[in-house]
Amino acid sequence: MAGRLEGRVAIVTGAGSGIGRATAIKMASEGALVVVNDINADTAESTAAEIRAGGGSAEARPADVRQRREVDALIDETVARHGQLDVLHNNAGGGNTVRMLELSDEAYLGDVALNQHSVFFGIRAALRVMVPRGRGSIISTASAAGLGAVPGLSAYGSAKAAVIMLTRCAAVEYASSGVRINAIAPGSMGTPAFAMWLNSMPVGLAGYEAQIPQNRLGRPEEIADAAAWLASDESSYVNGAVIPVDGGCWAKLASPTFE
Repeated sequence: MAGRLEGRVAIVTGAGSGIGRATAIKMASEGALVVVNDINADTAESTAAEIRAGGGSAEARPADVRQRREVDALIDETVARHGQLDVLHNNAGGGNTVRMLELSDEAYLGDVALNQHSVFFGIRAALRVMVPRGRGSIISTASAAGLGAVPGLSAYGSAKAAVIMLTRCAAVEYASSGVRINAIAPGSMGTPAFAMWLNSMPVGLAGYEAQIPQNRLGRPEEIADAAAWLASDESSYVNGAVIPVDGGCWAKLASPTFE
């Protein structure tokens, strides 16, 4: 399974399912030893087992990335076991779909902890070990909801906007060290749960997809491809970037339609 990440050690958080699982599998297929993180030990091990079954190298490491001590331990133990950390993909995330007046304090703080604090803890912990080595790639999963407002996603969207600014600040501060920090902003992904939810809404799956310039939902593997590229030397001069992977939605002006 040799490839662009041969000989490198990567951590992917939230890798028990979805984008994280696809990214862990992709990075392993490119030759990386992948530390599969998830808050759920069983799903983390499931991803790691799938990688090993395909001939790749992976180990499961459950941890709650909302907790600073657990993030520090995840990074430190990886370096202690493998002698290095070359790639960190801060991917864990999720949020409530509630309009602002109905958003409780607990739900707001929970969204910020999962989507913003976890990324800050991850970037800082990774920098501590990457800067002295003079190399490394840190990638964070932002969101289209961090680029523009989506009704019902005020806490999630604001936390993802913070991910974008954390990425830019860290990239500017540490670019001269040889460490690169970038983010990916996925659009709507075609997970079974999301597609089923869309079909229950008045717009329906087909009506929703018709509003996307590419006329379809994205696939987790398409985010994984972007992450693997950012992890590799092929993106060696890409730093502080926020890359929308959204089928053209960010490029489209949200103007009143004549149709």
